[in-house]
Amino acid sequence: MISINNLSFHFGSRPMYEDANLHIKPKDKIGLIGLNGTGKSTLLRIIVGEYKPDGGSIQMGKETTIGFLNQDLLSYETHESILSVAMQAFDEAISLQKEIDQVLVEFENNFHDNLVDRLATLQERFEALGGYTMQAEAEAILEGLGFTTEELQKPLASFSGGWRMRVMLAKILLQKPSLLLLDEPTNHLDLPSIKWLESYLDRFEGAVVIVSHDREFLDKTTNITVEVSGAKLNVYPGSYSFYVEEKAMRNEIQKGAFENQQAHIRQTERFIERFKAKATKAKQAQSRMKQLERMERIEDVAPDAAKVNFSFKFNVQPGRHILRLEHMSKSYGDKMIFRDTNVHVERGDKIALIGGNGKGKSTLLRIIAGTEPIQGKRELGHNVIMSFYAQHQLEALSVENEMLQELQQAGSGKTEMELRTLLGSFLFTGDQVFKKIKVLSGGEKSRVALAKTLISEANFLMLDEPTNHLDMQSVNILIQALEQYEGTFIIISHDRYFVENVATKIWYIEDYQLKEYPGTYHEYEAFQEKREKEQKKEAAAAVPAAKKEEPKPRRDNSEFNALNNQLKQVNRQLSEVEKQVQRLEQELAGYETQLADPKVYGNPNLLQETSQKFEVVQKELETTNQKWESLMLEAEELESKLG
Repeated sequence: MISINNLSFHFGSRPMYEDANLHIKPKDKIGLIGLNGTGKSTLLRIIVGEYKPDGGSIQMGKETTIGFLNQDLLSYETHESILSVAMQAFDEAISLQKEIDQVLVEFENNFHDNLVDRLATLQERFEALGGYTMQAEAEAILEGLGFTTEELQKPLASFSGGWRMRVMLAKILLQKPSLLLLDEPTNHLDLPSIKWLESYLDRFEGAVVIVSHDREFLDKTTNITVEVSGAKLNVYPGSYSFYVEEKAMRNEIQKGAFENQQAHIRQTERFIERFKAKATKAKQAQSRMKQLERMERIEDVAPDAAKVNFSFKFNVQPGRHILRLEHMSKSYGDKMIFRDTNVHVERGDKIALIGGNGKGKSTLLRIIAGTEPIQGKRELGHNVIMSFYAQHQLEALSVENEMLQELQQAGSGKTEMELRTLLGSFLFTGDQVFKKIKVLSGGEKSRVALAKTLISEANFLMLDEPTNHLDMQSVNILIQALEQYEGTFIIISHDRYFVENVATKIWYIEDYQLKEYPGTYHEYEAFQEKREKEQKKEAAAAVPAAKKEEPKPRRDNSEFNALNNQLKQVNRQLSEVEKQVQRLEQELAGYETQLADPKVYGNPNLLQETSQKFEVVQKELETTNQKWESLMLEAEELESKLG
């Protein structure tokens, strides 16, 4: 499908890629990972042609189509409804619909054969493009991504950036490209929408390349992991969890090889130093010097992910009860959020508040923080010092301040060395601490704001989506920080790996009430799955047994024989088509094997020829499968008539 050969790309004098290689085959599900700034998003832009490589080549089959979800799509604005925007994916079908409508208008005054033929041709093409189901398909995908039926007719401009990104994702999914490039797709999705997208990608028949910091999402959607490291593309044939284990094994082997080589180098250098001046050994010393010069050096293993080496302490210990909300109700106009619910937070609670967007999670944090008016009673515990982190805290940073200066002004009383150690834990080292806030990326600003929250000496933290815009290394740092934090916290997050590692209680909102599960996220998921099965079982048991059908009148023998003969004919056709499907699948598998062969994808002409053959067979297989489905439906209908 796509072959990247000896790719080189530089930003100024900095090499992002040097002689990098990657082959993306049909149906590959690739997770593209690496530290921030290593060039993951850059690679996606090179593939779609936005950036031109400095060297090497990118080759793709003529029939390859690409759908690219990226942050630039946030800037798209229109007053069209979100359903209309999503349906732009069906441009050709919509254009045909207009032509069909025009022909039908002409029919009113001019009914002739040419017009009938034209209408038939247009309708046939319209049906082939899925024109009769395109609106239903668009509605299903938008609702899967979290929109209500009522919202589908609202203008795109009335939604926030995150919701607009969902509309653009829906549009790309509806285009059904042969390759999906998704850059941080979960950043703007809530947990139910992430699960829906996982299910969709599992069924998606094309290839996918995903850049994401969400480990669990990668585990559930990818079967190949490509790490961007050292300006190369390193392929691991498995999910992210497989990559972690395999990388540790490779590092162990590399570390051993490096240490053995270093010992050999030291031994050789000692020999040279000792004998280079002795006439009898000078020749051997010279030979070994040349040996060292020619030696291909093994690189040492890069150090493990950064460790938090800063102690997050507070001086004031709170009482046992952190906060109580009693008979709390909250609504916005006619929209009810909470109704007569009770909330109790105790010292040492590590709580994750989860659920879909619009359920009231952020509202609840604001209520707990005391910034949102309610009906009912709110009581804060003795000596409780709160600190609240949300995305709008990024806007509260003083953009003209340097990072170190921003933390010094937070009033924690910590020394410069302590603050520099803290910033080091959040991946800011050396002179980076003197960078001004205004030049930082979104992820870097998030890390500064989080560091500022953690040094506030608060004994009660509230963190709203703290992992948004953080890479995996930064998420791991935050996990370490919260693991050693001795206070109480409530977090909102859709990152299941993060939640599993920091929370010991799960809160969720149901029927306008706050409910609690006393366990980890994975235990909560198992509890909910069991609960849903029991509810389905109860619902099925409640359905009354279907009434016995009246016996059908006996049919005429001639009619029965005609239907029976027709069924036999359809079954014979089915058998022939099944053989065709089997033959085409074997042929397709053969081409897949060839495309995976380095001899093929390393030869541009052979790769193109093989890709074209693959696509021809693939199309023939799709047509044959459709024919099989049609015959199967016909056979089922005949069988039901025969009764």
